[in-house]
Amino acid sequence: MQVSIETTEGLERKMTVGIPAEQFDGEVEKRLAEAAKTIRLNGFRKGKVPLKVVKQRFGLGVRQEVMGDLINQTFPKAVQENEIKPAGQPSIEPLEIKDGEGFQYVATFEVYPEVTLNSIEGFEIEKLNAQVTDADLDKMIDILRKQQATWKSVERAAQTEDKVNIDFVGTKDGEEFQGGSAKGQDLVLGSGRMIPGFEDGIIGLSAGEEKAIPLTFPEDYHSEELKGAAVEFKITVNSVSEQELPELNADFFKAFGTEVEDEAAFREEVKANMERELKNAGKNKLKTQVMDKLIEAHEVALPKALVAGEIDVLRQQTAQQFGGRAQNLDLRSLLPDTMFEEQAKRRVSLGLIVSEIVKQQEIKVDADKVREMVDEIASTYQEPEEVVNYYYGNQQLLAGIESVVLEDQVVDFVLSKSTISEVESNYEDVIKPASV
Repeated sequence: MQVSIETTEGLERKMTVGIPAEQFDGEVEKRLAEAAKTIRLNGFRKGKVPLKVVKQRFGLGVRQEVMGDLINQTFPKAVQENEIKPAGQPSIEPLEIKDGEGFQYVATFEVYPEVTLNSIEGFEIEKLNAQVTDADLDKMIDILRKQQATWKSVERAAQTEDKVNIDFVGTKDGEEFQGGSAKGQDLVLGSGRMIPGFEDGIIGLSAGEEKAIPLTFPEDYHSEELKGAAVEFKITVNSVSEQELPELNADFFKAFGTEVEDEAAFREEVKANMERELKNAGKNKLKTQVMDKLIEAHEVALPKALVAGEIDVLRQQTAQQFGGRAQNLDLRSLLPDTMFEEQAKRRVSLGLIVSEIVKQQEIKVDADKVREMVDEIASTYQEPEEVVNYYYGNQQLLAGIESVVLEDQVVDFVLSKSTISEVESNYEDVIKPASV
């Protein structure tokens, strides 16, 4: 096997591999001879077809088959012997095959970049400190009660948090516009479902009352026709309902999958969940800061194949939100690459940087931390031990946990080299997504 490698552009490589004639032709002859023993052709007994006839009828197909097998065998060997690490699948083009000369193929692929780690000393990181207060707990209990609330019709003017049933007609320059009308629509006032001013305009109206409300669509509205447009909505209130919150009793507690019987025990469970959420949110905020600093400190050449693969992963994750409907959708048109490109580049870049830190610092997965994470996941289920056994019995699931733990260990290593300032915060600010 002869191998030559050419750097074409950036991370792209072209590798030409030559297979000697004796290896290629010998394998072809061997397979044709084996085939001749079992082939049936009119005019010949089984196993008595002349090799010349077998070559004429099946030679081209066998040569193609041998060629494919030899490519699959020699490509991994060639990259290993030349210490090359392809990023993604290669594009392979066989060259013209001439009798007695073996054959060549050209494999085009990208390689992983060389990642040079810059100093990670002295990153400035903020650590948010917060506790779950009684006020936080009361607010969460109130949210849970509202999730289980029922609605009771009332004979009074609508207030914020009431549910109204309305008919409305929207007009622009005196003409109704598409999507601007509805009948019998329920709307919780203060939910922010409608454009600014719509819900506020209903407050104070009672069932049977009508009102025309002049409004302006936001400049960033999704419809080009309605961006910044002045419109009017004629609204009729059909009914007004107020929330009836459930009692804090055993039936209410069971609705949230708990077997506790009294309010004090339920509050303890809710608080424990909130503290777990607070811990994870604080940890994720620290992690995000570390990853941001690593991105800022390094410039890494990104293989297009890895970015494309990450885009596909992100697209599929987004498509899962459509459920079964996604099977009938053109995902590439509905969710184009541009939607995910920046996020994909960030993930690939971080993957390369983190991998290099793991390599240089010889960081190994901490089995105790893996067990701790599995136990934490299992603690949210009614039968924790079954969940633990399930994770440790499923290598793919366990590998996912190990990957997260390894990444966390890298974060801990970077934090050990960073300057961390403690910042007093509160529950809501810590759990708030970073993008908000």
